[in-house]
Amino acid sequence: MNGRPRMLDALPAAAIFLVTLGPGQVLRGGLEVVLLQVGLVLPLVWRRRAPLTVFAVIATVAGLQWLAGVQLPADVALLVALYTVGAHATWPRTLTAAAVVEAGAVLASARWAPEGQFLLSVTALTAMIAAAAVTGTSMRTRRAYLAALERDRDQRARLAVAEDRARMARDMHDIVTHNLSVMIALADSAHYVGADAPDKVSAAVGQIAETGRQALADMRRSLAPHSDDHEPDAAGGTGSRAAGDLRRHPTPGLAQLPALVDRLRAAGLAAGLQTYGDAARIPAAAQLTVYRLTQEALTNVLKHTPPGTRAEVRIEVSPEAVTLEVTDNGTAPAAVGGGHGVEGMRDRVAAYGGTFRAGPLPAGGWRVSARLDLTATHRGTLREGSRDGSAA
Repeated sequence: MNGRPRMLDALPAAAIFLVTLGPGQVLRGGLEVVLLQVGLVLPLVWRRRAPLTVFAVIATVAGLQWLAGVQLPADVALLVALYTVGAHATWPRTLTAAAVVEAGAVLASARWAPEGQFLLSVTALTAMIAAAAVTGTSMRTRRAYLAALERDRDQRARLAVAEDRARMARDMHDIVTHNLSVMIALADSAHYVGADAPDKVSAAVGQIAETGRQALADMRRSLAPHSDDHEPDAAGGTGSRAAGDLRRHPTPGLAQLPALVDRLRAAGLAAGLQTYGDAARIPAAAQLTVYRLTQEALTNVLKHTPPGTRAEVRIEVSPEAVTLEVTDNGTAPAAVGGGHGVEGMRDRVAAYGGTFRAGPLPAGGWRVSARLDLTATHRGTLREGSRDGSAA
């Protein structure tokens, strides 16, 4: 890796050496001219690896050249070295190097400029020195800017991954907690009725199996949203069976809320659902968020309240917003402050710039209320919707 830039630097160094060394100079100066020429040009091969050292060496050789009274076009190597210092070193060091070259320009003009043209010579050389220093510094600034953009891009990528993992963790919490709670409640119910009501046991077992299939479909959709329908599945077949399972269990939305409430009723929770407004006007991503909020709130009621508790779900839809309210009359809190469920709901609502509240009711029970703002596009909700295979 280091050899290639050195070879690239060797090519212009060789070109400068050949272009600036004329046959007349060799004939007049002999070996001394050749050595000075080599001393001025050869260090350019290492200019990017050690810019300050290379500049110091070339400046020293240029000083010896002035003392020897030898005028060489190869002094242009000083400008190349100054440009390299500006491209790789700090502003103070670049100014110091420019001051050294400027002093050399004044001395050279005093010695070799035609009579009466000292000021013109100094002005011309100063312009070239300033151009070399400014061009090098601009290149360093540009590289620093591009590096900052790359760091910002990498940071954004890391944040996006972290957000996606947090969102996936929320989904897994909602899916696993809800479906396991329902399955446990159904299993307890089947165990309680026992052999006295085989038809109820059979119905509970069927509902447990259906709940498990729903959980698998939701997990598959959340973990592999872009999988190919024809990709081999875990059983060794094609993904057509998995795709059929996803078609059987579409992306959750307001249309799936009645089925959600029915499953919770079968698990022993008395629940009611009221929806107002045209649900078809809500983006699919917002519908998914409302579904997850309702799922988590009702699951908390099922888990944390005694038997006989009743929960009511009320959803109001408008073109500007969706409001959700879940209340229960349980004697125990329907949410535990130290858990992740309430925080997950709060994060989902915050992605829409909405408001979220969860707390006890004055007369007893618990209330969860949320309002989703639909008047603006929110990055988090769009990504959530796309991950579940839906389009806003």
